[in-house]
Amino acid sequence: MAVRELRYLGDPVLTTPADPVTHFDRKLKALVDDLMDTVLLPGRAGLAAPQIGVGLRVFSYNVGGLHGYVVNPHLVDLSEETQEGPEGCLSVPELWFPTRRAAEATVKGVDVKNKPISVTGTKELARCLQHEVDHLDGKLYLDRLDPEVRREAMRKARESRWFWRGNGQ
Repeated sequence: MAVRELRYLGDPVLTTPADPVTHFDRKLKALVDDLMDTVLLPGRAGLAAPQIGVGLRVFSYNVGGLHGYVVNPHLVDLSEETQEGPEGCLSVPELWFPTRRAAEATVKGVDVKNKPISVTGTKELARCLQHEVDHLDGKLYLDRLDPEVRREAMRKARESRWFWRGNGQ
């Protein structure tokens, strides 16, 4: 179990759809343990495996005293009611932009033993569930921004010290 280093905007792992988990073994348990340890640091609500460089469909969350994970998650229910508020991302640090999300969301998946689990949330947890499933689909919250706001966000990201520039960083 360990706190893992984060990957940042520009790293191709963040825009590549994650593969489904097919092996429910000690390696998966270790990955989940690392995700759980890493998401517990202050200021963190959710963490998807690609954000630590692992291209598998797994995420952890830590919102409002609820702490858990989902393997092979998929969104099964989104409310018609929406919420709009500032959204940020560990892989896009220091940048927050208004993002529209469903006000309530339900994710279904499995645990490390391949047993079904379901997580339903409102407000911040709903936002987190949608945000993390987006990561597993190779999308960032920036992709959901209005085009003008997205251009501003990308400009600020490229000017940042953390932006991933490949081998020539």
